[in-house]
Amino acid sequence: MKKKFALALAAIMMTGTLAACGSTNTNDNAGSTADNTTSGTSAVEAIKEKGEIVMLTNAAFPPFEYLADDGSVQGVDADIAQAVADKLGVELKIVDMDFDSIVNSLKAGKGDFAAAGMTITEERLKQVDFSDEYVTSSQMVVVRADSDLEGDKDALDTALSGKNIAVQAGTTGDWYAGGDETTGSTIEKANVLQYKSATEAALHLANGKADAIIIDQKPAEAIVAANDGKLKVLDTKLTDEQYAFAVQKNQEDLLAVINEVVAEYKGDKVDELITKHMGA
Repeated sequence: MKKKFALALAAIMMTGTLAACGSTNTNDNAGSTADNTTSGTSAVEAIKEKGEIVMLTNAAFPPFEYLADDGSVQGVDADIAQAVADKLGVELKIVDMDFDSIVNSLKAGKGDFAAAGMTITEERLKQVDFSDEYVTSSQMVVVRADSDLEGDKDALDTALSGKNIAVQAGTTGDWYAGGDETTGSTIEKANVLQYKSATEAALHLANGKADAIIIDQKPAEAIVAANDGKLKVLDTKLTDEQYAFAVQKNQEDLLAVINEVVAEYKGDKVDELITKHMGA
């Protein structure tokens, strides 16, 4: 099982045309657009007229989204997104792209909503609207198994100052590693190594090219599980965060539908999906 999951994680670094469960997929170069701002037409009406809803994601964040052995995008977010599509009676189309491109692509109308283990932040709230939160998470530190890094948040921030810290570009882990005060970080003068995927960051950590990774809790656990004892997650939580789905500004009708689905899944049902996809 570990071997299969490791293969799936390795595949995250590849891009291409993907097919998710009950959906069609493409990459960010395919020119797929979603126009929900037609004059006089609500977002939900536009989606129903098209017969599909387009989800923007980055399939490099297991267990929330990852590439399965068959090349399809799977994960917690894909399952919840499928439930949104089912509620609307349309097909789900998933567009895989770099994480740091998602918000701008959503604003540009290249998708109807974004689901990518995305944390609600003040900066993002200026650009998009968020659904109700469906997962509470934390930023965690991943190190090599023989590392002596330890301690509470303040001690870790001090220990990580000046170190090579690997992150997935555009994530809250990226901001935290850079000493962003809005995240509560007090890390100073770290050399932040930005990668397109958590898997790529993990590879460089395992090979000694980084001292640590800062990333969300469940992806951190997935990375460690896929690296056969070479890495470990420290116990200390650096932040407390909430995940939500993002939509373009002023699309209250679509947000209401998504919130209905989130309410159905929040709690035990989301926990079951996390367990399911952690063991994929």
